[in-house]
Amino acid sequence: MKDSDRFDGDALTSRRLIRPSISEVSDRTPLRGVVHRKQAPPEQTNAESYYFTKQMQNKTAMVVILEDGTELRGWIEWYDRNCIKLNRTDGPNLMIYKHAIRYMFKEEELRQRRRRPRE
Repeated sequence: MKDSDRFDGDALTSRRLIRPSISEVSDRTPLRGVVHRKQAPPEQTNAESYYFTKQMQNKTAMVVILEDGTELRGWIEWYDRNCIKLNRTDGPNLMIYKHAIRYMFKEEELRQRRRRPRE
């Protein structure tokens, strides 16, 4: 058989190159060297929900310190994703945005700290 017979112009035009799609190739090949990313932590752990619910049920006296240093006292009536409602006996009830709160704690902890002598 001669080279000219093998590479006839008509024979080359009738040939088609068949390539598998990328998804077919990736399905067949084992995953080597793939870095498994650690999943992001859940957005909500329900710890905040548990804490607020417990304080609301007990009507625990709370001290709320705002970002500007203002100290508010009262008990939490309700809360949602963005704010809490603080009921007070010595003033009007307040709805406070959570982003305005620096920290909060039970008023009982403040009393215990004052009673305990410094060492």
